[in-house]
Amino acid sequence: MRGRTTWSRGRVLAVLAALTAWLIAFHPAVPDLPGRPGSLVEAFLPWLGLLVPVFVAGGLVRRSATALLAALLPVTAWAGHFGGLLLPAPDAPHDLTVVQHNVSDENADPAGTARALAASRPDLIALQEVTPRALPAYRAALSARYPHHEVRGTVGLWSAYPLTDVRALDIRPRGVDPGWRRALRATASTGHGDVAVYVAHLPSVRLNARGFDAARRDESAGLLGSLLAAEPLDRVVLLGDLNGTVDDRGLTPLTSRLGTAGTGFAFSWPASAPLARIDHVLARRAEVLRIWTLPPTGSDHLPVAARLAY
Repeated sequence: MRGRTTWSRGRVLAVLAALTAWLIAFHPAVPDLPGRPGSLVEAFLPWLGLLVPVFVAGGLVRRSATALLAALLPVTAWAGHFGGLLLPAPDAPHDLTVVQHNVSDENADPAGTARALAASRPDLIALQEVTPRALPAYRAALSARYPHHEVRGTVGLWSAYPLTDVRALDIRPRGVDPGWRRALRATASTGHGDVAVYVAHLPSVRLNARGFDAARRDESAGLLGSLLAAEPLDRVVLLGDLNGTVDDRGLTPLTSRLGTAGTGFAFSWPASAPLARIDHVLARRAEVLRIWTLPPTGSDHLPVAARLAY
C-alpha cells in the first residue's frame, strides 16, 4: 500500500459494494439469461445485506476511505427496499386472520400439525401437500372449529365461515399429467362480506448445472394470474406455497395484481433454517396488516399467519 492514499486504495471493494447496491435497487434490470440469474438473485435478495460487513471489514483492513464510503451504498439500497419490513406492524383492527401451510406429504404427524395450526385460532387455514392418507387426520382435528372445508387434489381450505362456489383450478404447466391438481377457489361468506379465497401450490424450482430452473413455476403463475384477473369478486385473498419470493419476477403475474404485508420477513423455508418466504398471503381490496411464522410442525415449511383488514 506504500505510495497510495486512503482514497486510491480499495477500489475493487468499492466497485463490488456499488454492484451490490445496484442489484438490490435495480434487480429487475438483471437480464433473464439462460439459467435465470435474475430470479436466482431475487430469491435471496435480502441476504445481499450480509455483504455490507464484509465491505466494511475490507475497507478497514485496506485503510480505504473509498471502500468505507462505498459500503454506504448497499446499506442505503437495502434500507430503502427492505427497511420497512423491520418496522412494527400497525396496531389496527383486523377483519380476518388466516394461516397458510405446506404440511409436507411426508409429515409423520398430520393430526399434531392440524392442532398446532388451529391453536392460533385463524378464520381460514389453507394447506398444501394434503395426501389421501393424511386427509382423515386433518378433517378429524379441524372439523370442530372449522366445519366448512373443501379439498381439491392436494390442496385444501378449512374455514370458520360458510364456503360456496368451490371449484378446482387448472394451473397445470404444459405436459403435466391431468391428475395434477394443486389449486382451488372458494367464496367465504365472512361477517364483513364475501371474499374469494384462492389456495395454490405452484411447481417447485430447481437449481442445477444449467442454472435456476423455474419455467414450470412461472407458467403456472401466469395461468393463476389470468384466473385472478378474471375474478368477479372485488375482495380476493391468495394463500399458497408459491415457490418464490415476492421479489421474484416469475411471480409478477400474481404480485402485480395482489398486495402483501408491508412489515415482517416471515421466512418460511426451509423450516430448519429459514432463508426465504415462499409461503404467501396476498390480497386485493384488503390490506395484509401483519405476517409472521408459527412454530415448526412436522413439515419442512414453517406455517405463515397473517391478519387482514378490508
